[in-house]
Amino acid sequence: MNITKTLDAKGLACPMPVVKTKKAMDSINPGEILEVIATDKGALSDIPAWAKAGGHSILEQRTEENALYFYIQKG
Repeated sequence: MNITKTLDAKGLACPMPVVKTKKAMDSINPGEILEVIATDKGALSDIPAWAKAGGHSILEQRTEENALYFYIQKG
């Protein structure tokens, strides 16, 4: 997977991971991939819902040592 940009949203509480994700997505081109790393458990449902509503695709999502990783391809 060719990651274009990484967003470190660890330690941020809802709704900031989604707010920061939106801002980061605005800075990349369609088809590029944003890696988001968050610790807020709310991001498990918030980020996929936001991505779907915005026409973006979650390519992969995983949990690793209390951190949530999302790989979002810009639509």
